[in-house]
Parts: sequence; C-alpha cells; structure tokens
Amino acid sequence: MTGENDGVIAAWNGVLFDKFCRFKHLLTVGLSAHSDEALARHAYPAAARVLDVGCGFGDCAQRIAAGVGPRGAVLGVDCAANFVEAAAQDARRACVGNVSFFEADVQTDDLRGPYDFAFSRFGTMFFTMPGAGLRNIRKALEPGGGLTMVVWRRREDNPWLHDAEMRVREIVPVVSHEDTDQVHCGPGPFSMASPDMVSALLRSAGYDRIAFERHDADICIGKDLADAIEFAMALGPAGEIIRLAGDEGERRKPEVVAALRETLAPYVREDGVWASSSTWFVTARNP
Repeated sequence: MTGENDGVIAAWNGVLFDKFCRFKHLLTVGLSAHSDEALARHAYPAAARVLDVGCGFGDCAQRIAAGVGPRGAVLGVDCAANFVEAAAQDARRACVGNVSFFEADVQTDDLRGPYDFAFSRFGTMFFTMPGAGLRNIRKALEPGGGLTMVVWRRREDNPWLHDAEMRVREIVPVVSHEDTDQVHCGPGPFSMASPDMVSALLRSAGYDRIAFERHDADICIGKDLADAIEFAMALGPAGEIIRLAGDEGERRKPEVVAALRETLAPYVREDGVWASSSTWFVTARNP
C-alpha cells in the first residue's frame, strides 16, 4: 500500500509492533476489561458477519467469533502486515475456524463487505483521516448494520497514561511530529475523547442512532512496578515523547525512571500494578 498514511503504517508495522509484542500480556488481557464489557452489552447474534477494525493481535476477533458461532464469520483488518500475520497465527493455534485476517488501510481500501456489524477496540482513534475511515466502514455495512467503537475518554480520567505523560514532559524536551522524520502512530489515544466531535464525525460519515456509554475499569499496567515503568516508557504518550526526543530522550531515561517509579508506586497491588481507566462505548448505525 502507498499513500499519505505510509508513515503511520510503517510505525505500526515496525517500532510499535515490536513494542506491542513485548507488552502483549498487558495489551490483550489488560485491555480486555473494556472490550469484554462492550461485547457483553452489544452482543452479536449467531451467524452474524462482523468486521474487527484495527484488529491487532486478533484477541477481540476470536472472542467475537466464539459468539457468532460456526455459521458466522469474523474478518479482522489491520494496516500492519505484521499484526495480521500474528493474529492469523494465534487463531490457527487456537483452532478458531470462523475468523480470518487481512491487511488494508481502513480509510481508503476495500473492506470486503458487506458486514452485519463492525467493531473496534482502540483502533479508530489512530485514523489520520477519521471521517474517511468511518465513512469507509459504513459503506462496508449492510443497511441497518451497526458500528461499536471502544475509545479512551479524556486524559484526566486515564491517569495511568496522563500522569506518566505529565511527568515525562517535565523531564524530556517535547518534539512534535512535524519536527522529526521519525514515524509515529497517528493522532494518538485521546483523539476521540470528545463525544461532540465524534458524534459530528459519525453524522457527517452518514451514521444515525449515535450513542455513548461510559465505562470505568481498573486495568493491569504491569506485572510489577518495573514492568509498569517499562510499559509507560515504551508505549502511550510518555513513550512517544521519549522516542521522538531521540538521543536526548535516551540520555534522560534515568530521571524518567525515577519519576515514573514515584508516580506509579501508588498503583501497586499484590497481583500487579492496577490503575483506573475510562472509555466510551460508541455505537452507531448505517441507515
């Protein structure tokens, strides 16, 4: 694939994929508190055909596949070939026969519809052209088909990301994407935190029956404090600041580690490091 989204795709297929593999134990099991609840509230019927947008490792796609049963089908799509291959391997190991995966830029490419439903856990937030992506998903839905998105709410209600970012900003010089030639993830995890903005996007993309449900849950952000610190430094806004700062970010890592140890210590429990988090379950329908 070639186009204006190439830099973001390169990031997800390269440096971010490597980091996601390193912290897969947190990014699948840890984040499932939100996707499991969303899928429980908005369960798909048997024999439904479902598109999983930004499928990542495919754990949501496998869960949906179990719900729709052998007469149903789930297709997971991701812009990164490495995630598509990893998801397919995991599904083969789990002997899930009614799920498959393909590589595509959801904003511009054929999504192999039609589908009864589309689902996304933390995938649509990274669209560089969200209006185009949401419109393309709608066009892949049957009339009356539904979209469910899980997106992060505002920074202040997700201290596991926001507090770490604020501490890193105190230490590491912030470099904007425009001032570096390094690849980046796209708009970032809070790009769809505003219901007003997201509702306007969905309406302009042709959806109706738009609704938002808040969901709060404690999530595991590390097996222990050291794991949580490494996670914060590798991924999310704090990790992005360090990476984009290049050599200066590397030089200041000892200061960052000390600051994050202080910040994340209150979240330590006997069974790991757990922090509060908050999402929107956004639902909409193709008329």
